Amino acid sequence: QVHLVESGGGLVEAGGSRRLSCTASGGTFSNYILGWFRQTPGNEREFVAAIRRSNGLTYYTDSVKGRFTISRDNAKNTLYLQMSSRIPEDSAVYFCAAYGNSGGPLYTSDYDYWGKGTHVTATS
Repeated sequence: QVHLVESGGGLVEAGGSRRLSCTASGGTFSNYILGWFRQTPGNEREFVAAIRRSNGLTYYTDSVKGRFTISRDNAKNTLYLQMSSRIPEDSAVYFCAAYGNSGGPLYTSDYDYWGKGTHVTATS
């Protein structure tokens, strides 16, 4: 069982930057494919970014390409999401997630473990 805890959320002015972190405990962190998702009230949880375990290959949804960067530090059991050039549409609850199987990583159904989320608000 992997326990994930997000941090780093808060209020950021549009155009500003913020880094989210997700710290894992339990399991072997380097064995997991990791992702970030976000959700706004009344909407489905949507994919933001993911990073593979072996080669570090990354994936991004189109709306964040060039603005967000996902990375992982296996020695610290921590996943990061560096968010730059924030826009109001980035406001959401951000969740980190993990899974150990093959396939994925674009859908919520790919993931076995989820954090409780951290709230991010980008002001206009």
